[in-house]
Amino acid sequence: MGLTGNLDAQRRREELVELAGAPEGVMIEAAAERFGVSSMTIRRDLLELEAEGLIRRVRGGATASPRARPFDARRAIRASAKRAIAEKALRLVPHSGTIALDASTTISMLASMIGPRGGLAVYTNSVETFQILHRVDGVSAVLSGGSAEPTTGSFVGPIARRSLGSIYFDVFFASADGLDAEDGTSEVSPEEAEPKLAMAANATTVVLCADSSKLGRRSVARALESADYSVLITELDPDDEALAPFRRSGRQIL
Repeated sequence: MGLTGNLDAQRRREELVELAGAPEGVMIEAAAERFGVSSMTIRRDLLELEAEGLIRRVRGGATASPRARPFDARRAIRASAKRAIAEKALRLVPHSGTIALDASTTISMLASMIGPRGGLAVYTNSVETFQILHRVDGVSAVLSGGSAEPTTGSFVGPIARRSLGSIYFDVFFASADGLDAEDGTSEVSPEEAEPKLAMAANATTVVLCADSSKLGRRSVARALESADYSVLITELDPDDEALAPFRRSGRQIL
């Protein structure tokens, strides 16, 4: 296979991971028709993606993997949607004050867009986000500490929970692995959920940033209740029908 063929296969697998993240998952026959390849090629793709922990194979296709995935692997998934969400969320980042950012690739992208501020304290349990912000003028970045989660690049455990639970935040920018209109958010593990609960409990405003593949999906561990966040940001138009269940509570949709 030449260079072009390798690039085509890589792009196809990246898109298969995105498709698997949709509530209905991805089906082998539909994917084969979409990409103009054989069903056997798609099966091989799914086998490799499952081995990498990026998807979970089911009968006839695949769905998103509910387990923790490496930060770099997650960064490439639905990157354009994450960028659109981060651009919307940036408008809500204050010039000064105290905010919290969780450990996710979407929120990390938001962090990369934050420019000089006039005295903004940012608390996070993400090594990546801390590294991005600790040299930005006018920003005081604080890393929570705790037990390092080697797969996700986050700090979790009782130390992270206590340190984040001792600060009051003007805004908490959160993400989710799954988002249900009635039940709220869910994460890949209780350990990943706990720091988010601590930050949300002490925040005046919780802004939930979730791409549309998370809508209607449940992961492993319950996290934020539906009433815990007052702003929801997705890459969709706020009037999109997919967001109708989330508008019923009167929260702001961006």
